[in-house]
Amino acid sequence: MTASETQASLPSRSLKRKISISDNPPKSESTGKKRRKKAVPAISDDLHFENGFNNALGGLDRHLLADYIIQKTRKFTDNLRLGDLEENRIPLHAVRDTSNWQQPRTLENLPEFIRECSSNVGELKSLATSPKMKGSPHTIVVTAAGLRAADITRSLRVFETKDAIVAKLFAKHKKLTDAADYVRKTRIGIGVGTPARLIALLDSGALSSDKLERIVVDVSHIDQKKRGILDMKETFEPLVHLLSRADLKGHYIQGDGRIDLLFF
Repeated sequence: MTASETQASLPSRSLKRKISISDNPPKSESTGKKRRKKAVPAISDDLHFENGFNNALGGLDRHLLADYIIQKTRKFTDNLRLGDLEENRIPLHAVRDTSNWQQPRTLENLPEFIRECSSNVGELKSLATSPKMKGSPHTIVVTAAGLRAADITRSLRVFETKDAIVAKLFAKHKKLTDAADYVRKTRIGIGVGTPARLIALLDSGALSSDKLERIVVDVSHIDQKKRGILDMKETFEPLVHLLSRADLKGHYIQGDGRIDLLFF
């Protein structure tokens, strides 16, 4: 995807203003005078292709982000029925609004992003712990490819201890059965993987969502072809299927057992 195509596919910042005030529409003006439109900064200013990240997505509030994902769902799914669209819709209340987080969405900032943007900030349990139940991480990071998963795993090693492994759950050289055996035997604090591999591990029963507190989606990273996890059908479709699983959606609620969605 080229920079111009990426810019065209993203919601404009003027749309952000429109959605943010939709619950309280302004009163009509009787003067008939036209307001002078403010200059809208080009979204391409936030695209850092040379550094491998797209900061524009991180600047979207949760309303715009949810709308953007719906647009992508319609684009990548042929003959989508209304019922299917609703079934795959990510609940808005599950998405943490991280648009106020001002740091670049780069690997070195990922640990701090997770610390600061989790819902229970101030009461945040140590990220360097893990549930006693093996194969039950408190955090899952979803990314587009195995090499990126390896990079993320290394960046999050600051949270690793002997009883709380930061586990890469995807490797081209490792069969699913081998990965499942590893997960079943390991106390995992944070798991990192691709959508398809995470779905397979959950379906196998090796990976459990019972203790899950947050899912971090690596949306800002772009590859050499300037594509992110939301830009490719082969990664977007399994991502939506993962996030809309019944065993996860049942926890997109307030209170104990809540799972937050954070888009990095």
